[in-house]
Amino acid sequence: SYSPDGKKIAYNRMSREFRTWKRYRGGMAQDIWLYDFEKNTSESLTTFKGTDAFPMWYKNSIYFVSDRDRTMNIYCLDLATRNTRKITSHTEYDVKWPSLGQDKIVYENGGYLYVLDLKTEKTKKLDITVPAEKIFARSTFKKVGNMINGYEISKTGKRAVVEARGDIFTVPEKKGDWRNITQTPGIRERDPAWSPDGKWIAYLSDRSGNYEIYLRKPDGTGDEIQVTKGSHGWQWSLLWSPDSKKILFSDKTYTLYYVNIDTKKPQLPRKIDKDNWSDIYEYSWSPDSKWVTYQKSGDNHFGSIYLYSLDKDKSYQVTSDFYDDYDPVFDPDGKYLYFFSNRSWNPLFGNFEHNFSYVLSSEVCVATLQADTPSPFAPESDEESVAASEKKDEGKAEKAESKKESKKGSKAKKSKNDKDTEEKPLKIDIEGLEQRVVALPIGPGNYYGLSAAKGKIFYVSVPTLPAMAQGGEQISAKLEMFNMEKRKESKVIDGINGYALSADGKKILYRARSTFGIIDASPGKNVGDGKIATQSLEMKVDPQAEWEEMFNDAWRLERDFFYDPNMHGVDWQQMKKRYGVLVPYVAHRFDLNYVIGELIAELCSSHTYVYGGDMPKTKHVNVGLLGCDFAVDKKTGLYEITKIYKGRNWDKRYISPLTLPGIEVHEGDYLLAINGTELRYPTNPFSLLENAVGRQTVIKVSSDAAGKKAREFTVVPIANDIWLRYNDWVEANREKVAKATGGRVGYIHVPNTSLIGLNEFASSFYPQVNKDGIIVDVRYNSGGFIPDMFIERLSRKFLALWARREGNSYRTPWAAPKGYLVCITNAFAGSGGDAFPYFFREKHLGKLIGTRTWGGLIGISRGIRLMDGGGITMPDFGLYDLNGKWSVENFGVQPDIEVINYPHLVVKGHDPQLEKAIEVIMQEIKANPPGIPGKPKYPDKS
Repeated sequence: SYSPDGKKIAYNRMSREFRTWKRYRGGMAQDIWLYDFEKNTSESLTTFKGTDAFPMWYKNSIYFVSDRDRTMNIYCLDLATRNTRKITSHTEYDVKWPSLGQDKIVYENGGYLYVLDLKTEKTKKLDITVPAEKIFARSTFKKVGNMINGYEISKTGKRAVVEARGDIFTVPEKKGDWRNITQTPGIRERDPAWSPDGKWIAYLSDRSGNYEIYLRKPDGTGDEIQVTKGSHGWQWSLLWSPDSKKILFSDKTYTLYYVNIDTKKPQLPRKIDKDNWSDIYEYSWSPDSKWVTYQKSGDNHFGSIYLYSLDKDKSYQVTSDFYDDYDPVFDPDGKYLYFFSNRSWNPLFGNFEHNFSYVLSSEVCVATLQADTPSPFAPESDEESVAASEKKDEGKAEKAESKKESKKGSKAKKSKNDKDTEEKPLKIDIEGLEQRVVALPIGPGNYYGLSAAKGKIFYVSVPTLPAMAQGGEQISAKLEMFNMEKRKESKVIDGINGYALSADGKKILYRARSTFGIIDASPGKNVGDGKIATQSLEMKVDPQAEWEEMFNDAWRLERDFFYDPNMHGVDWQQMKKRYGVLVPYVAHRFDLNYVIGELIAELCSSHTYVYGGDMPKTKHVNVGLLGCDFAVDKKTGLYEITKIYKGRNWDKRYISPLTLPGIEVHEGDYLLAINGTELRYPTNPFSLLENAVGRQTVIKVSSDAAGKKAREFTVVPIANDIWLRYNDWVEANREKVAKATGGRVGYIHVPNTSLIGLNEFASSFYPQVNKDGIIVDVRYNSGGFIPDMFIERLSRKFLALWARREGNSYRTPWAAPKGYLVCITNAFAGSGGDAFPYFFREKHLGKLIGTRTWGGLIGISRGIRLMDGGGITMPDFGLYDLNGKWSVENFGVQPDIEVINYPHLVVKGHDPQLEKAIEVIMQEIKANPPGIPGKPKYPDKS
């Protein structure tokens, strides 16, 4: 906001208006700053540890909003006395989006507009009626085939059942139409599962206000039947027993349950087991429905296989925690237990250091359930069969004995039908089961999704690929089948994202992105085979009913997954009421996100985000960029190329169109024409680059305004030049450091702690480990992974040196910093960008320089979507230190040396934080130059 004379401006250096985090006190807390244009000076007018935002200059005062009394209200700062006083007194909802007019401020509070009269400093709520058609709130039919989440296949593969936008559909293999068997706007059904006898489809529904298990007939007729009650929170992965009488499922408490559906009335589920480390989501029924196998994590985070007996209500650990075992399934014949296990050790060594990792470690394992069952891979031998005449004589004796036994047991003999319908109880020899484990003869790999049919097992294999594919390629998963009798592996289908095996083991429902298909469970299939009509799925959408459900779902998700069961002391039920009253007034999906954002912001936690949803799609026209800056030559009206951003033209992300070989364009050249159209002010050069991204474009340039030295080049404009500008900033900093230190100090910038940050760190770390010092810059680090892997490399120390007769000595480890380290940080470093300097300090690696970080170390690990595809984040793990105290969250990491990059210095080309880092590290180098011992005198062993 400008001063009345226009010579000064009051402003916020930080922007947090769309942050869903109330009562924030971290390094990014907003203050009101004053900048004097004439004097080129800047100062902070407020120093409150929380939020001071939206400065509005009125006469000799600045009005602003602040949460000094918890709720955001309007305050006034008298510039003459520098005293601050409170103007409004709202207690329930924050003052939002204030705007200054003539003697008045208008703002929003709790969905209403208010006007503050600055002469009287009194507020008035406005009564506004806006007639609207609410076209985005009207019911309409929509295609939902691209919104499928859960899916399953019927017993024989005649139909698939899918969940799409909160309804349950069945889709035929070939003949007939799809059916929406629930049709419940405003109620969300998910995770469908088809019973093996084909009679029921089970699913989770929030009809009661919490998710419970319900049943419905596959044709959609009749009433649905509620099976469970007393939900403990979010549930998933329903799995029917082979006898179709019980259902396994797990929930957010890391607990595995089963429920018996025979009662046909709501009941409390039976607890099987609880994990202490993670979800239990990999489990299977025995063929007689009397045993359950599942994977549970140990204190070393390795998974072990357990067996649970329903008859004895007892669990048995059958594999140790020395290996990481997972995804167990029973053999339908009751002979074997299949599972995956990370127990194959095949190290891969890196190109830049002598270090190892294991990426192909999984084996497909099989254990015999009975101690006297031979190994499925016992030695085989081809032998001649017994002659027919000899066999006939042996048969007579066996037949006579058989008759005797038949008479003895005739009363107990069962009919063929009895035999088919009554499963023989499964015998399991618990003791020594792990010693009966063998691996399939297929070699190690990356496996998941294990299923078993008679004599066959199916599993998904994923190739070893870099964590970040340069072109954004998706990893192609391959469904394999192993024939136990033939001892042979065959590929069923490639390029899928998941699959489901029918209860009879003869059909497979696969998913390949948006394509679903039902195929025979046999080799040689391709994506597109057996395609079913999921793309035609359609339902009537009632937006207002959906919006209410999604608001409630968001509230439940935070209730269930927020790391603190006490919700940071917030009355979460009251928050539902407070913001729930706004939902009936929502008229657009963005409105709902706004309301949900206000709700989850009450948790006063980092990483509470709301995103996406079904919103109107606007087609955007791309604009090509040339990787340069322009300036208008006022004399000629021509556009001069004032700066060309150098790239790394071997890397797709950093391609600079004007620096490619053969493109002779230089800074100072004039851009005369684009694709034959002459360019001169006021024509915007970007208007001639519309829809030009990735397309060959002819530019005409000249070193003189008259165009006498004009030349043309064909270039390919890029969509985004942010990485070119980033690279320019990094290289300028590196050059500044090298120049100031005589090349003795290196410079690394880490933009995030995710994949790009890993690559930026590695590409700068390894070439500079031999420097006398390294400045590690994590300013503007946007986070990602927990950054211990970065810190591990920075904290390495030399252990020894190795002398050769020729050349220099080698160090162990080679990839260890030789000299001193300092770390620069600022308020824009958050999440992993908080953890980086925090770990840096904990390891005593060097000084921290700059300003306090963002302060967000309650992280997120789940990606559960809302009904329409939008989502929220649920912060579910928080950092505490080795003294047992919560740390960093809502405060940040305080530097050892605070240095503020004042605007008046930055505009002059200074970077005070980097300059201070250079000063500090050079002081350390000069005081105690780092070095390594020289080669000693060779020993005389004569």
